[in-house]
Amino acid sequence: MALLGKAAMILAFDIAPEAIVEHDNWHSLEHLNERMSIPGFLRGSRWTNLGDGQRYFVMYEVADLDTLASKPYLEQLNNPSPWTSRMMPHYRGMNRGFCRVAYSQGFGLGTCGLLIRLSPDPEQEAALRDWLVMDTLPALPGTPGLTSAHLFEAALTPEMTQEQRIRGKDSGVDWVVLVTGYDEKVVGNLAVRGLALEEIEAQGGINVVSGVYRMGHSLSERETTA
Repeated sequence: MALLGKAAMILAFDIAPEAIVEHDNWHSLEHLNERMSIPGFLRGSRWTNLGDGQRYFVMYEVADLDTLASKPYLEQLNNPSPWTSRMMPHYRGMNRGFCRVAYSQGFGLGTCGLLIRLSPDPEQEAALRDWLVMDTLPALPGTPGLTSAHLFEAALTPEMTQEQRIRGKDSGVDWVVLVTGYDEKVVGNLAVRGLALEEIEAQGGINVVSGVYRMGHSLSERETTA
């Protein structure tokens, strides 16, 4: 498995334009370190959209779903630092999901990723999952330019916390497909051939949103300064 844990928190959002520089500084210099200090948090990464759509995608790989309902995590969310409290009102359109790792294959994380958020048509859910994990995703890792492929499925409802109260109620995340690589062109081509919106819809995906992202910062729990 290319990921470090059995579950992940997936976030997609925008930041008010005037706060983008401070957001990136805060996230790299304080927030990633704080999150990686929580038991069970294994790696966090921040990605920026190379095209249209929500500017940011953030992923926290965790040991298991219990980590995302743990007392240390909730205590941090309910007691945000002054810098965190100052940043929360600048969030726009937050989508946040606590997901199990349904499929993960490959060789670590590439620096470029195709992120696809979708929901399964209830009548085609099993067929869509089979198409992804049996027919489509296994062939991608090891392809020149690509490194890993993953499917996440929402499995836990996040609690309302003080951080969310400050920024406003989050929207959910259902299924997420993430394919990473080291060649931006190859990753981007997947969005028009192989994992195009029309192909996913034909297999039973609905509310499909995709974007190509570049990783800006990654931090593991072994690298934290906390």
